Amino acid sequence: MASRTLPKRRHTIVEPPHQKITSAEMWVLAANGLYLLAGLIASLRFDNHEFLLYVAVVFILLILVGALHLQVRFHVSLLWGLTLWGVAHMAGGLLPVPDSWPTAGSGNVLYNWWVIPPERLKFDQVVHAYGFGLTTIACWQSLRHAFANRGVAVTPTVGLITLCVAGAMGFGATNEVIEFAATRLIPDTNVGGYENTGWDLVANAVGATTAGGLLLGFSTKHAAS
Repeated sequence: MASRTLPKRRHTIVEPPHQKITSAEMWVLAANGLYLLAGLIASLRFDNHEFLLYVAVVFILLILVGALHLQVRFHVSLLWGLTLWGVAHMAGGLLPVPDSWPTAGSGNVLYNWWVIPPERLKFDQVVHAYGFGLTTIACWQSLRHAFANRGVAVTPTVGLITLCVAGAMGFGATNEVIEFAATRLIPDTNVGGYENTGWDLVANAVGATTAGGLLLGFSTKHAAS
């Protein structure tokens, strides 16, 4: 009986990500440290216990995103986008707005400002949509990296982007859990009630879905060109 030689399997070798922090990444890190320090000082000055908790949460998230970035290597524009999200979050809870500006809730801060009055669009909702839109992009870049580590190059598809949108909305729901925990730990907070939570989730969904649509749209346009 003639023997057959089985074809050798080809293994795709994926180089580990370059671990050296670039100068662009150092600027991002410095910007994050600066706004966190400013948020900490402002929280202590105004005796805002709620935002002391948020500063701690954002600091932990910064560490987690940094650790993930060393593996995935997010695009620097995404890192700056996430940094701006952090700045908006700190400013939203700490910066007062003029009395003439329409606001919701008890606190006269930027988060409660009605960007489109009366009661159409709140600054808080804009920040939610923006942030979890970025989270969708971060999910996509992470997913693409995971495939690349297995030697598979992928482009955005409806199925993969739906998974990223769902992931971003899951992170958004986790944010609401943290806010709920804040109301249990701190008696007087500016989190809002059931309706506020519902609109936050809607804003998360709008931001995540919009980002997913943009990822699909740019991919289709690039493939057609």
